[in-house]
Amino acid sequence: MSAAENKQLLKTAFDAWATGDIRPLIAAMADDVTWTVGGHNSWSGTFRGKDSVRRDLLGPLGAQFDGTYTSTASRFVAEDDVVVVETRGSVATKGGGRYDNKYCFVFRVEDGRIREITEYLDTQLVAEVLPELAR
Repeated sequence: MSAAENKQLLKTAFDAWATGDIRPLIAAMADDVTWTVGGHNSWSGTFRGKDSVRRDLLGPLGAQFDGTYTSTASRFVAEDDVVVVETRGSVATKGGGRYDNKYCFVFRVEDGRIREITEYLDTQLVAEVLPELAR
């Protein structure tokens, strides 16, 4: 696929996620996707495979939220097989705080599937608002 097609794949996924629907993003992932969360806290690390992403990252993360998490993209930059997306997430937590984080995601897309995701975020906000991830 071209850079423009890769960009459109991610734009479509984030348009849905802005309404709280993460399913198009998950559907676009390759079965052997890797998702790396940057930083140095209990949520940081690499999750290997779509099943692990759902079970070990998105499931425990979603369990912390009180309401529907949305992620609204503000910028997409694409070159070859890489798409960079700037976005802002928003949700209340069950602990009573707000988890309104800013992200920069770097996606590598191959044959119409997301193969790699690298996530950069405010790790201090994670440490302050989200309980530790048990692995």
